[in-house]
Amino acid sequence: MTRAMWNGQVIAESDDVVVIDGYTYFPRDSVDPTVLTDSATTSRCIWKGKASYYTVTVDDAENRDAAWFYPRPSRAARSVQDRVAFWRGVKVEHDSAEQRRERHWFRRSATAIAGG
Repeated sequence: MTRAMWNGQVIAESDDVVVIDGYTYFPRDSVDPTVLTDSATTSRCIWKGKASYYTVTVDDAENRDAAWFYPRPSRAARSVQDRVAFWRGVKVEHDSAEQRRERHWFRRSATAIAGG
């Protein structure tokens, strides 16, 4: 099981994660919807496409733009469709060594896809 935690609370939990470029993408339905608020922030990844962001709120503490997703990822990034990733202090914990190995494999694969 892989968990995302912030401010002492589990905000996402799943056995079905995808790790690309060192970030863990959780299925959208594994993320606690009560902690996410839409943000107007967007960014663009050269190979994944346009990202949209959420602010994460736990116990009245706000972590602005700490989660992101790709509403319409590129064909090369289809594996992140309907998934959410975290940063800015959100801690991601993997239960098993197997998941850590998978993380390394996905990172190498993503680099190969990106042409690196």
